[in-house]
Amino acid sequence: MEYYVRMRGFGSTTQKILLLLLSGTAIAFSYSPSRAKRIFRATASEWRDINRRESWRAIRRLYESKLIFYQEEKDGAIHIVLNREGKQVALRYRIDELSIRKPQHWDRRWRVILFDIPETKRPLRDSLRHQLKQLGLVEFQKSVFVHPYDCRDEIDFIIELYNARRYVRFIEAVSVDNELHLKRKFRLK
Repeated sequence: MEYYVRMRGFGSTTQKILLLLLSGTAIAFSYSPSRAKRIFRATASEWRDINRRESWRAIRRLYESKLIFYQEEKDGAIHIVLNREGKQVALRYRIDELSIRKPQHWDRRWRVILFDIPETKRPLRDSLRHQLKQLGLVEFQKSVFVHPYDCRDEIDFIIELYNARRYVRFIEAVSVDNELHLKRKFRLK
């Protein structure tokens, strides 16, 4: 929460640069070449839309806020990298845009998200539960959520945002014992 408050003063160019730097991380960790290509295509057009002078001011503000670090090479090339705090800020900006895409046809698989977060991290557990509900997942049990559509990328995004990878598991199932109830909840045939 403190990261969001600190970023409120930055303009849209600064926010865009943060998200573009984050997309570089997404490309590095994407498992499929087609996904990396989609991310690259989307970000290339965004870079062209940023005014060069504005971008340098925004990068300077990010550097002064200690959200990025950069290194100048001998040949004049500059490498700009989000640090851990910068990634958290960039992820927070994207959380509002997050939604699960509904395909035309349901593949008849259930996505089950399980988590076991210790009592000492109760705020994390409550935030994760709230975020999963916001995304449209149905609470199957207190620490078990279900969704009929592919949502692995969205769940990975939330897990990274909350730094909860070690507590969360993702399962795809072909049947659930109260499937009829879930089908009604999600309006499936």
